[in-house]
Amino acid sequence: MKLTPLDTDLIGAWLMKKGAVAADPACRRIEWLIANHLVQLGADSSGWDELYRDPDDDRLWELTWPQSEMHGGGPPRLTCLTTDVARSKYGAVVDS
Repeated sequence: MKLTPLDTDLIGAWLMKKGAVAADPACRRIEWLIANHLVQLGADSSGWDELYRDPDDDRLWELTWPQSEMHGGGPPRLTCLTTDVARSKYGAVVDS
């Protein structure tokens, strides 16, 4: 379930199963990573987008909700960011 060097962008989706909405495997993996592995560094000024660090390789990961028109922001997306991109959006928290 941890991130591998080949992972760069995890995009969750919601599926219809027996008339109900269910999280796909990518959603469940993102939820597990946030709850059990990644270290939260901070949030952007909107409070919606969050920055995390993988303690295994120090890569930076951004949690977003790209389908904001959906209830609760829709399914999550976890994207690897360069330090420069993360610093431009999240500021000094990147260096903590």
